[in-house]
Amino acid sequence: MLLVPRQLRRVGMTGDVPYYGGRFTPAQAYAASHPAHPAPQAVGPDLSATVDALERLHAAGVLTEEEYARIRHRVSS
Repeated sequence: MLLVPRQLRRVGMTGDVPYYGGRFTPAQAYAASHPAHPAPQAVGPDLSATVDALERLHAAGVLTEEEYARIRHRVSS
């Protein structure tokens, strides 16, 4: 027979929330089982990073002058 402490036996009854011997208030128990949502991120992409990447591609010769002008116009709009 394997002896298991009472706290370890009760972990299975609470799911992902550990059992702390009933020291949680109902509000704390709810907060522990419902983690906060992450903060929303910016709606659009970072324009300066996009333009920098575009200029690096143009300088490396990946984009032609025509492609660079067309994409730069589309990004700036």
